[in-house]
Amino acid sequence: MKLQNLIVLSVLASALSGPARAELLPRLGGLAYYDTIADLTWLADADYARTSGFDADGLMTWADAKAWAAGLDIGGVTGWRLPYTAQPDSSCSAQGSGFSLGTGCTGSELGNLFYNVLGGEATIAITDTHNANFDLFSNIQVSGYWSADAFAGDATGQTAWAFGMGGVQVFVNVSTLEPRAWAVHDGDVSAVPMPAAVWLFGSGLLTLLAVRRARRFLPAG
Repeated sequence: MKLQNLIVLSVLASALSGPARAELLPRLGGLAYYDTIADLTWLADADYARTSGFDADGLMTWADAKAWAAGLDIGGVTGWRLPYTAQPDSSCSAQGSGFSLGTGCTGSELGNLFYNVLGGEATIAITDTHNANFDLFSNIQVSGYWSADAFAGDATGQTAWAFGMGGVQVFVNVSTLEPRAWAVHDGDVSAVPMPAAVWLFGSGLLTLLAVRRARRFLPAG
């Protein structure tokens, strides 16, 4: 087979295979997984609020969910939050006046997790259809998960975004509904900065070395 034909077949195969599946790397002793493509670290337990004893059934108001995520300390790592929802999002199946909802919605962090990371299909429970990444997580619930973002179309501020693990993004009333919460962290939690004491020690050591080096070139007294 000619070289140009092999190149064409290789390109076609790549196109048909779709986007590359995110590689998930274990972090914090398996308590979290780092998504190398999205550059996000997800808590491994998708219902940690319940299993950790924070909440009896894992269902929380939006305010409580945000406070819970912000207060997490997992293996000494803080800075957790609820997932963001991009608006508007052209990947969603339904478009409103400046907002997007429905199936698809891979522009949101939960939508990307559902479709691209876990291999979910629209309107099918993630527990029924998924890829091997699904097994890395525990307690994934089909019911909705809170987003960190309010629905801008509600001037009263009483509506926020949520994403169901059947692949559907909606906005819900924060006073009457209580979805669950799945915590996420920006970047790779293993790449944490060194403590201030370490930097101070390093700075002092460099200063000491510089002084000793300078003394070598000083004339003897």
